[in-house]
Amino acid sequence: MSPLRIAPSVLSADLGRLREQVAEAERGGADWLHVDVMDGRFVPNLTFGAPIIRALRAASKLPIDVHLMVVEPEQYIGPYADLGVNVFTFHPEATTHVQRQLAAVRERGMAAGLSLNPGTPIGHLEEVIDDVDLVLVMSVNPGYGGQRYISAATEKIRRVRRMLDQRGSKAALEVDGGITVETIRGAREAGADTFVAGTAVFGEADPAAAIQRLRNACATLV
Repeated sequence: MSPLRIAPSVLSADLGRLREQVAEAERGGADWLHVDVMDGRFVPNLTFGAPIIRALRAASKLPIDVHLMVVEPEQYIGPYADLGVNVFTFHPEATTHVQRQLAAVRERGMAAGLSLNPGTPIGHLEEVIDDVDLVLVMSVNPGYGGQRYISAATEKIRRVRRMLDQRGSKAALEVDGGITVETIRGAREAGADTFVAGTAVFGEADPAAAIQRLRNACATLV
């Protein structure tokens, strides 16, 4: 089983204490920092952009994992690469030429990710599997933090893992939405290796301890 990564989502952080919250996440062993970028069009919410990413890069050396829930994500490839983003993930429904954008992300030195909403068939991945470095399975409908894990996502994770393995892909398999100490183990057993957790980390009094609890929930899996 591949190493487990925890990527705390700053969507749930106290932005007034951003540097302190990032330090707490680092102390707990966070592997990545996850940033949800929403434009109010692709999803019904408006969130972060370049200023928050810039602040995170100044506050931490951890990889910055950006999930773009925006129309025409190609507009952000160059600017986000310049800000020091490490992982750039977008939705296939948000752009006309998916493979072109994946290639452009890689050309700018970032890992290229493709995100699948609960209602998005995994067939969208099949045609570009050789061009992705990460697949993000959404276990909630995107747009808001603090939602409950959709149980059907576990089987979808399993099917994506099977597809990646059959094609010999080394892409990371990330899950986002409702990840808690109660849900992370099932998603890990299904084949995920990277877990976005917002409320389960920054909604706790001690984010560092919360990260350790998430990791410990999977400790006995081999």
